[in-house]
Amino acid sequence: MAAAKKLKMGWFIPTNGDTSCFGDPSQEITLSMEYFEKVALAAERSGFDYALVPTTEMCWEAWITAAYLAAKTDKLKYLLALKPGYIHPVQLAKMVGTFDQISGGGRIYINLIAGLSTAVARADGQQESKEARYEQMEEEIRLLRDLVSTDNVTFKGKYYNVDCPSINPKAIQKPYPPFFLGGGSGMAAEISAKYSATHLFWGDYPERIAEQIVTLRKLAAKYGRADEIDFAMRLQIICRETEDEAWAFAKQLVSSADVREEKMAQRIAGFDSAANNRQRELSAVADNKLTPHLWSGMTNVRPGAGTAVVGNPKQVAAQLQAFVDVGITGFCLSGYPHVEEAEIFGKHVMPLLMNNQSVKAA
Repeated sequence: MAAAKKLKMGWFIPTNGDTSCFGDPSQEITLSMEYFEKVALAAERSGFDYALVPTTEMCWEAWITAAYLAAKTDKLKYLLALKPGYIHPVQLAKMVGTFDQISGGGRIYINLIAGLSTAVARADGQQESKEARYEQMEEEIRLLRDLVSTDNVTFKGKYYNVDCPSINPKAIQKPYPPFFLGGGSGMAAEISAKYSATHLFWGDYPERIAEQIVTLRKLAAKYGRADEIDFAMRLQIICRETEDEAWAFAKQLVSSADVREEKMAQRIAGFDSAANNRQRELSAVADNKLTPHLWSGMTNVRPGAGTAVVGNPKQVAAQLQAFVDVGITGFCLSGYPHVEEAEIFGKHVMPLLMNNQSVKAA
């Protein structure tokens, strides 16, 4: 039997906020570079391979944050989220190469996101049309991967034109750092099939994820990449010693969220992201339970990937394994508060999950 692919595990740097109870200001954790450092160090100690540093209108600036954290950690990689039109590809190529060099090489991944909302895109000066954002994203990918790896690059496109810019230093990773992409639209799937090393799904039923993997692999086959694309899940984790304790914390997390839920509903009313809309659909499932340990209750109080795995360590590992069994090869996780949840996961769940892979590979 062929050896199973080692799971690639990621954690989240909560530059958009951290808490132990949404809607209760007294439970909010004061954000600072020192706090993000604590999260990154907890993730590294707990055996995670990389940390996602997000880019939304609510976040601290991702590149400066990641550069600070890379200097404070030894081997943790950083998945830096990028939006089309934010940074010119020539400057971005210099940033990627510089980050790869000063971090010791191999410690940067690129997460491609088109954005959740036309309204936010308008506010931030991006292309308002989602179709235009994905079109611009594809130009950026094609241009960036050439700029960081080769010389004498010329490019004439709809959004960018360059004529042999000087890019120093070049990225250490060859041919270029891996691209991640998450999204539920047909446009996201097409670009991911063409360019991604890893496609990130948000929480959903394992059988639906299995169907999406088949679809994306068929798309990738059109470009000769059926065996070059991996699939990962973006999930929340709520793990405690007992199942009762885990569900008690899940309920605590949203217990004071009435006002926040109302504000969140107003905020996401204009979101046109297919992935975010799917999370909202899942929030309407009875008792918010997709499976006995897959919970959509957090999606009412936070945008984005809010589906959570809830339970004791064995139950959490088993639910994650259910995704591995349908073709998932990695997880990008988060949990509140992020230091404590990373430590719980690393001590109690990571060994179970990794042991499962060793047994299956034997």
